[in-house]
Amino acid sequence: MQLSQSQIDFFETFGFLKFPQLMADRLDWIVDEFTKTFPEENKHDGSKRTCIVPFIDQRMSVLLDDPRILAIGRTLLGEDFNYMGSDGNYYTGDTGWHRDGYHEKYRHIKIAFYLDELDGNSGALRVIPGSHRLHDKYGDDLTFRMRDPLQTWNVAGADVPAQVLDVTPGDILVFDHNTFHSSWNGNTSRRMFTINMCQRYAQEDIQELRDYIAGAARFWIDRAFSETMMNTASPERLVHLEQVMANDDHLAALSAKARQEMAEPSRG
Repeated sequence: MQLSQSQIDFFETFGFLKFPQLMADRLDWIVDEFTKTFPEENKHDGSKRTCIVPFIDQRMSVLLDDPRILAIGRTLLGEDFNYMGSDGNYYTGDTGWHRDGYHEKYRHIKIAFYLDELDGNSGALRVIPGSHRLHDKYGDDLTFRMRDPLQTWNVAGADVPAQVLDVTPGDILVFDHNTFHSSWNGNTSRRMFTINMCQRYAQEDIQELRDYIAGAARFWIDRAFSETMMNTASPERLVHLEQVMANDDHLAALSAKARQEMAEPSRG
């Protein structure tokens, strides 16, 4: 698989891409492994979001070796992109407008797998095209205006003008972490997991990478990746693991502190 120049240009301009049925041939396996990854004691009851981090590392680490996933990462981030972890979720209700990051120098992307058919009336992802461009006045203004759309424009969150990305299981959505996104009108058990990637950091910016990795302490994990992800890695996969593996040595201590301060691991 190769991304076309028009797809690359679309992503640069709007901050997202949709790949209809890109993973349809692996859907049955993906759904089965998704279900098995959630332990009996962590079954979703619908009252609030249920989240597991890291996620594909448990049973689906080979997805990081899939040529289609690699093509997305290599094209948008470079041949030596970093795998930055994953999360598996059962979502409940609405998710308000937010960015997953505010990255001015390095591009971070999320590859999202939705395992239920969704549209604007059932919790599909919505994005504000172009909102990832932090250095444009448009994207910069949204940083402040989106804090409270009702106060800013007298518009409820679900009514903010946006692109609704309807999905059928097997579709893949990709978006820049800086892109404002949300979901509305969803039920209490929407299945979704993500793969996060970013450009490799230059040595002079390693502390910025370490600070980002530190955020995973809220999930009570001691390493950024699971032993399975690391121990089964081919030399090709290691290219995408090595920079994070070399810079997550502070995570265990931070997670130990989080365990003392939090009642449970973060749900997102």
